[in-house]
Amino acid sequence: METPVYTQIENLKITVFQAYLFWENVEKNLQNLALRLSMGVREKTDVIVLPEMFNSGFSMNAEGLAEEMGGFTMQWMQKIAYQYNCIVTGSLIIKENGNFYNRLVWMDQDGTCKYYDKRHLFGLGDEDKNFTQGNDKLIVELKGWKIRLAVCYDLRFPVWLRNVNEEYDMLLLVASWPDKRSAHWKALIPARAIENQSYVVAVNRVGHDGNQIYHSGHSMCIDPYGNTVYYKPEDEDLYTFSINYEELVKIRRQFPFLRDADQFNIQ
Repeated sequence: METPVYTQIENLKITVFQAYLFWENVEKNLQNLALRLSMGVREKTDVIVLPEMFNSGFSMNAEGLAEEMGGFTMQWMQKIAYQYNCIVTGSLIIKENGNFYNRLVWMDQDGTCKYYDKRHLFGLGDEDKNFTQGNDKLIVELKGWKIRLAVCYDLRFPVWLRNVNEEYDMLLLVASWPDKRSAHWKALIPARAIENQSYVVAVNRVGHDGNQIYHSGHSMCIDPYGNTVYYKPEDEDLYTFSINYEELVKIRRQFPFLRDADQFNIQ
């Protein structure tokens, strides 16, 4: 495999919001998120990352909470993206063609968006009985960075997230990951970063949900070598940090492990 030619690419500034979510209360969640962003975003950022089902909590009440594409929550996302002159991303329940999706929306300030439907539905929580599985991966581009989007349970499936031929530079994952399996979360995120030689940014929620399941956050950013760029357990947190493209290139050139990876396709 030929060595890729890299051009000068700027560092990427990321704002993660490890938020407390109000159970199945869309209006209250959006009001609270907007308020906290207005108080906490003090510098220019490139992307604001919200947790999985940020407007409702991780609920199986798909029929009651679903919105159409371009609905109330997506209009809110566009408003926030325009206000902060950045991308806003997070997942919500979308109804389309009679199906319900746990859809991760990548919203630009002009109202254009891309989306990824969660591939791996959490059978232990009956997500597979209430939602339709997505089949397509999504890699978006921002300021020259290639970013792979994923949702929560996807983290457990390394084949799905495999970085084939350096197709992405950062894996961005939003989640509603419970505290009782936080040891798995803290092990799998660095593993995905190291094996794929990419940054991993993983944003979880905090607090109890309507089923009294506790979420302890542990949102983090891990660099391609396995070092911690950002980490926050337990408390709600709104934090902005930068990731360095030159460091990514340096690690891949020093340790070109991806060149030796197995080649395969998912059917």
